[in-house]
Amino acid sequence: MTRVVVSILIAMSAATIVAQAQPALDQPAEPAAQPQAPAETTPPAGPPKPPVEMDAPVEDDPGLDLLAPQIQHPEGAENLPAENEMDQHLLERVDRGLAYLATQQEENGSFGRGRFANHVAITSLAGLAFMSAGHVPGRGEYGQLVQDALEFVLDHVQESGLIAAQTAHGPMYGHGFATLFLGEIYGMSYSDDRVRVALEKAVDLIVRTQNREGGWRYQPVPVDADVSVTICEVMALRSARNAGIKVPRQTIERAIRYIRDCQNVDGGFRYMTRTGSSAWPRTAAGVAALFYAGIYEDDSIDRGLGYLMRNALPGQGRIRQSHYYYGQYYATQAMYLAGASWWRIWWPAVREALLRRQSANGGWLDHHIGGAYSTAMALIVLQVPKRYLPIFQR
Repeated sequence: MTRVVVSILIAMSAATIVAQAQPALDQPAEPAAQPQAPAETTPPAGPPKPPVEMDAPVEDDPGLDLLAPQIQHPEGAENLPAENEMDQHLLERVDRGLAYLATQQEENGSFGRGRFANHVAITSLAGLAFMSAGHVPGRGEYGQLVQDALEFVLDHVQESGLIAAQTAHGPMYGHGFATLFLGEIYGMSYSDDRVRVALEKAVDLIVRTQNREGGWRYQPVPVDADVSVTICEVMALRSARNAGIKVPRQTIERAIRYIRDCQNVDGGFRYMTRTGSSAWPRTAAGVAALFYAGIYEDDSIDRGLGYLMRNALPGQGRIRQSHYYYGQYYATQAMYLAGASWWRIWWPAVREALLRRQSANGGWLDHHIGGAYSTAMALIVLQVPKRYLPIFQR
């Protein structure tokens, strides 16, 4: 099948998925009530996959490093950008968001307030939001803010390798985002030896705390696992591997098996391997986790992308608002990595949805976690097409 025919079939498949979505409804900026979950339906077939010249799945090749930089998805948006991804209006709105986020940094370099004060995850996400605009330690208008955030994270690297503040609850969430932050800092040629040492220790802790099923959970012990924590660790491992840190192949293989075991027949992902319902935020996390684990052509990915198109495409009906920014953070990355029509349909929809939610002060509001968190998440999503972060590059 030629590349042209494959592209046509992909576009037809994605268009069919969108046509099956619920009729569009006006979405309020911050609804007070949680809408009911959309009814589950039998998933349509995903986009056709090009032939793979091998008999076994790629992860079964004993000589293959799944996280090797040369293993890429040729259809991904990191290689094939969509038209008109960024415009002046979007850039101006992003600048307002960055200015607001800068006002949220505390004197100790952290981001997050109230019960989420001194939070390494929120601090790391804020740092990544500024880095997504090209601001890094020693360079850019907000370079010093990123440096201060980095100092806060480094100050909370424990001897075991765990990155967590004393007030952390369920520290593996924060550890995953903080490890990702360090990996992206190190991958952008940062010369501070403390970053590499901390990154190596953080990766070692992730490897040591993977549970028997292949996933991770709130505490740094290999006992239980869930999809939402697992994606944090997988993405952190991908970033570290991109930066040259060794990641055991077996760790990735086990994570892939765990993620697949959490998928339901409707294409969505449940919270854990035991019986549970699908939800779009964890489905986004599951699909993104498979991509970041080095799996690009897989039935689980196709069915997961189809579930997201039917149940979470911005502007196509009312979607569940719980974990909204978390869900869009991973869904946008999943569609970006899928590329082709997935990305061309999703990107303008999520871009407009997020811009409608932006407050007059330039930030975004999450009533549960706070403005620093939701603003950082929104800014990372809106700046994915800039491709400044190594994890979004070819």
